[in-house]
Amino acid sequence: MSKDIDYQSCVFEHAPHRAGTTERHPVVVVGAGPVGLATAIDLAQQGTPVLLLDDDNKLSIGSRAICFSKRTLEILDRLQCGERMVEKGVSWNVGRIFNRDEEVYSFDLLPESGHRRPAFINLQQYYLEGYLHERSQELSNLDLRWRSRVAGLVQHDGHVTLTVETPDGAYDLQAEYVVAADGGRSAMRSLMGLESKGRVFRDRFLIADVKMTADFPSERWFWFDPPFHPGQSVLLHRQPDNVWRIDFQLGWDADPEAEKQPERVLPRIRALLGKEARFELEWVSIYTFCCLRMDQFRHGRVLFAGDSAHGVSPFGARGANSGVQDADNLAWKLRLVLQGLAPDSLLDTYAREREYAADENILNSTRATDFITPKSAVSRLFRDAVLQLAKDYPFARKLVNSGRLSTPSVYEDSVLNTPDADNFRRGQRPGSPASDVPVLQQGRPAWLLEQLGNQFTGIYYAGGADDRARLHQAQALAGDDIPVRMVVVAPAGRADAGMLEDAEGLFANRYDATPGTFYLLRPDQHVCARWRTFDPQAVRDAVARATCKEMEFA
Repeated sequence: MSKDIDYQSCVFEHAPHRAGTTERHPVVVVGAGPVGLATAIDLAQQGTPVLLLDDDNKLSIGSRAICFSKRTLEILDRLQCGERMVEKGVSWNVGRIFNRDEEVYSFDLLPESGHRRPAFINLQQYYLEGYLHERSQELSNLDLRWRSRVAGLVQHDGHVTLTVETPDGAYDLQAEYVVAADGGRSAMRSLMGLESKGRVFRDRFLIADVKMTADFPSERWFWFDPPFHPGQSVLLHRQPDNVWRIDFQLGWDADPEAEKQPERVLPRIRALLGKEARFELEWVSIYTFCCLRMDQFRHGRVLFAGDSAHGVSPFGARGANSGVQDADNLAWKLRLVLQGLAPDSLLDTYAREREYAADENILNSTRATDFITPKSAVSRLFRDAVLQLAKDYPFARKLVNSGRLSTPSVYEDSVLNTPDADNFRRGQRPGSPASDVPVLQQGRPAWLLEQLGNQFTGIYYAGGADDRARLHQAQALAGDDIPVRMVVVAPAGRADAGMLEDAEGLFANRYDATPGTFYLLRPDQHVCARWRTFDPQAVRDAVARATCKEMEFA
């Protein structure tokens, strides 16, 4: 798929409405970027009708977000876009750090085998948006309306009224809940008189998308004070279609408009690549580091997600990845609340969990920015000393921060978790995203996560004398109001029909599983409880806790 595909001028679809009537929707999502599309698709796949509005009618221009993490790819697998992302994207696990013209050290973000997805792929944001858009068109209960700008918002006790402006005129519609995913300059946030607060860093960076044939490996390369750009830093990433993303630090005094001009950009690229290098400049942008977030992600029946709720500097690939994980956290909770299977208070846990994740991302992003752009002679002296030591001393490498890469948040203190009552030496603790492992399904290679779906799931590790009785009890959970789907994993060579076989022993290792061990996973595939012995009442209590029903009746 080319970025020039005719998504740049999608057919305008204005809202169908009749005079004197007001549409009513369970959920309206505002913003058809990656986060809004992911939220709408997730809801629609779970059976919730959703209306998606966007004030534009085209995909993003330029690479923008390009680094997508293993966790995000696993979420996109459930949205049926992950495979296309990996096929098109440039997979990588290795990064290299340079000080001037010398390599300081390298790191491998996924040194062990037995993972379906790489640590990261590089892929231009317009491809992700294109794949998500195509998926959205396959879902009959997802209504996507372009060129529809939300110009007014009024909250009521049981719904929200939105005023939508289109080229054919304005109209009102109602929604039980609204998801604001309309980006860093969120109009929804402005309409509600809200703001993001935080820190703006006094530095500027140039992004250049360069089309060329080069022999750089598919790795992340970061230079401090390189000879071709002295006193500053440079980041290099390979993208598909022979496009390379280069970030040049410019300093706070740089003129943003002047620095985007070819006469300024081309010499910087030639200094890196060599005077004889042949390349084409595809896209240029200037950005300033910011780490911001709203105080609260939930305001009544309006929930904020992605850049509209929080923003971080690009180094570390935390923006788009965190936004897609917002969507993953929110969709299942909205679905259960709308179905009357969970109280409205479940949505408060979306805000608490993702506010925690935003704080974690902002902390890491702030530390990276302070290291990359020291603002005092003392901090620069410290940074340069760390870089010099890192080549020979492993302890110093832990202090080097060129943008520590995005990792999924562990909701360790979430009220939705059931604390461990049994002894686990390691494994997937409550709050952590479930780790994928290779398994055999009817003798054929498969992966654990693709068996789990988007509902509450119990994973039972077989191999005990009482398996038959325990599994008979477990099957009854499928008939509950909030059903628990059962997945059974058995040790190598001991899988009966319908079981997954832990042929390489990696499930037992990563989950610290012994015969009879039972894990309960939320619909977003985060662990919410685990036991050494299956107890159906304990599982039902954990489901009630994970959906706030326990607190509702407390």
